[in-house]
Amino acid sequence: MTDIYQAIKADHDEHRALLQSIADTTGASEARQKAWQQFYCDVKSHAAAEEETFYSKLISKTWGQDSARHSVHEHQKLDDLMEELNDMDMGNGAWLQKFKELRHDYEHHIEEEEDEVFTRAREVIKQDEIKGYGERFLKRKEQERGLVEKKKEDALED
Repeated sequence: MTDIYQAIKADHDEHRALLQSIADTTGASEARQKAWQQFYCDVKSHAAAEEETFYSKLISKTWGQDSARHSVHEHQKLDDLMEELNDMDMGNGAWLQKFKELRHDYEHHIEEEEDEVFTRAREVIKQDEIKGYGERFLKRKEQERGLVEKKKEDALED
């Protein structure tokens, strides 16, 4: 049975690797485009699944409400940065500068989550109370992966 903390951490590790892969590429190369698309889709589905499973559990605890709101707010800021990057030319130096901002902010977010949020959650949420949340997260993430493009289209209509 997958633990929610392990599932989220495994995604974070993959995202760190993808960020490094993107940083190691140049211009609008095929390698950069492929790594960016993988990062973009995975982070979008990860964030939605995390909010619906893990953060919803945090919000049910008084101490977790501010923490969950803060994390959701950071997700929105990161989402905005990713959409900006999608609309920019990867071969342009401005794209790289915006990417560096995203990378910094995202790495800060996941470090904060892993160090502070996970630690506090483990202290307050009993293991039997959160049992099964890892599987819920992974299942929801897979469902969200199929919705990334649809959500993007819906956002354009707003």
